Amino acid sequence: MKHALITGITGQDGSYLADFLLGKPDYTVHGLVRRTSTLNRSRIDHIARNPDFRDRFHLHYADLGDASSLSGLMETIRPDEVYNLGAQSHVRVSFDQPIYTADVVGVGTLRLLEAVRQLARSQPVRFYQASSSEMFGSAPPPQTMETPFHPRSPYACAKLYGHWQTINYREAYGLFACSGILFNHESPRRGESFVTRKITLGATRIKEGLQKTLVMGNLDAKRDWGFAGDYVKAMWLMLQQETPDDYIVAMGVTHSVREFLEKTFSQLDLDYNDFVEFDERYMRPSEVDVLLGDPSKARKNLGWEPEVDLDGLVKMMVENDLELARREKFAQGYKGTSISTPHLGRL
Repeated sequence: MKHALITGITGQDGSYLADFLLGKPDYTVHGLVRRTSTLNRSRIDHIARNPDFRDRFHLHYADLGDASSLSGLMETIRPDEVYNLGAQSHVRVSFDQPIYTADVVGVGTLRLLEAVRQLARSQPVRFYQASSSEMFGSAPPPQTMETPFHPRSPYACAKLYGHWQTINYREAYGLFACSGILFNHESPRRGESFVTRKITLGATRIKEGLQKTLVMGNLDAKRDWGFAGDYVKAMWLMLQQETPDDYIVAMGVTHSVREFLEKTFSQLDLDYNDFVEFDERYMRPSEVDVLLGDPSKARKNLGWEPEVDLDGLVKMMVENDLELARREKFAQGYKGTSISTPHLGRL
């Protein structure tokens, strides 16, 4: 039986990765969760309630900001694989909380790497680092494994620190450590403040009469969007190889925020131009205009192939959020009032 530890298990990627690993009968999944006054485990509730996973799914309290808790957790679980998906992942918020972001995203990765290195002295262990396409920032597209990094946010700078520490631990200590440079990947489990989910939530609420407008920032930014459920498979594949390496995981196709809006509203027989308003407060202090990844290395070396294209992704998210909007409308006993939901809309 293999034991896998996932930081950030309550997030989008962590929950999909847990689903994927538990679908393999030879895996036990351990998740790191931070102790808080309120529980935020909706994305993994279906796992915790499944009696088939009772003996193969475990949650543990620890924190990427606390090195001793990570070392203790590593010694208790003694995992075969460690997936570091935990982060303060909102780019716009990172401008407001740069020091916290740097500590959790950057130094937090170093703390975890050091705990893994100590464990690797007594047993084999493989490490996956969730790097980000944001590290490329203003680098011209398409971005490949040879493209120089040019981060444009505190989040991207922190991710780049963790990325290079992962490479350093691989080269300095012989640790089996891989970085997956993942381009934007979305799903119905995406956080509500991320731009794609903000769009699908807003559009479906407009369709159901729960709000009248959707306030957006930069509509011309272009991103390489894929489905999170496809991308977690690439994470696992990286740790199954004979030698560790770094990979770009992307669709290799770019679309603008405006295109995403059009596809979403069209699913609902609406014209986004009738409902979308611009507000400069949703612009970043420094914008990233185009992210377009080259996934050829991952496809060739890992045999990774995504199954969901952008149209399929939009359809999946709209269907999910339309059901949520209908439930909200029913619960409210809707009386025709307008409700606005402010979101920052991180790309």
